[in-house]
Amino acid sequence: MSMNDVLQIETSATVGKCPWGIGTQVSNDLSPQQMMEKSGTNWTVEKCPTFAAKDGVDLIPTGKEALVRSSDNKVLTQVGGNWEPCQNETAFEFFNEYCLEGGMEMSTAGSLKGGKMVYAMARIKESFDILGGDQVDSYLLFSNPHEYGKSIDIRFTPVRVTCMNSLAMALKGRAINGAKINHRRAFDADHVKVTMGIAHRRFEEYKEVAKFLASKRFTPESLIKYYNEVFPRTYQGKNQVTVNEYKDLTTNGQKAFDVLQTQPGAEFGRGSWWQALNSVTYLTDHEMGRSADTRMTSAWFGSNQNRKQVALSQAIDFAEAS
Repeated sequence: MSMNDVLQIETSATVGKCPWGIGTQVSNDLSPQQMMEKSGTNWTVEKCPTFAAKDGVDLIPTGKEALVRSSDNKVLTQVGGNWEPCQNETAFEFFNEYCLEGGMEMSTAGSLKGGKMVYAMARIKESFDILGGDQVDSYLLFSNPHEYGKSIDIRFTPVRVTCMNSLAMALKGRAINGAKINHRRAFDADHVKVTMGIAHRRFEEYKEVAKFLASKRFTPESLIKYYNEVFPRTYQGKNQVTVNEYKDLTTNGQKAFDVLQTQPGAEFGRGSWWQALNSVTYLTDHEMGRSADTRMTSAWFGSNQNRKQVALSQAIDFAEAS
């Protein structure tokens, strides 16, 4: 069987321990409204018509509307006239019901992208341990985007406790690792059960893959090739160049190689593809980007999340070939 951009965190509140160490401690028994107050997301959005100047004098409707935040009248984005946003209160009530029905604990909450993305993270009471102490916990990441055409999103996010890396779950042949929710529909407890069932199966699959990667060892040659697949060196920005030596790796490829033995938890699975994979996730989650804010957002929604998926897929390929 095969084993096969700059975003700003405006506010964040934490229940217990935050996987990325961001936010402030709050109690576990907060209501949705209290969580919004603590996380600074207790505001609404309103659509307002937009106009364009004609001949420098007359104002004509553009056909689009500005999405304006009530707390400071900040324009978050432009949307189509027929698109209706999901208010934060509605989203947090949904998140809370979801957590209660699924037996989860709300962990963090806040807003990203200057308020365009409101998020909450909940810990599923499920984890596994490999190599005698390397613990991986399971989380659900909820997001409520205040952007045209987007809806409430739920995705599964394993977190390696030792180094607080958020791990990719895009296993081969398993593209569905979350769900989109229509906020206009009534809360559906059965949907929670379906989603939790998917989360459990994906997490079990991930556990088997993690154990498999920990059992397979890399060679110096294969490790260099691996980093070049994850951080490819290209010719004129197009064709990937074959790389056989450390000195020819890209800057980020060299950085991943450098943290291989120094990353937190490096003692677990030393010399294995599990260690190689985690060197990439550590780099993307803790060192790449201009700030912790950009790294956190990219790890969840941006290019670093995609890169971690490539790193996982390539680690499986190299491990199967070893």
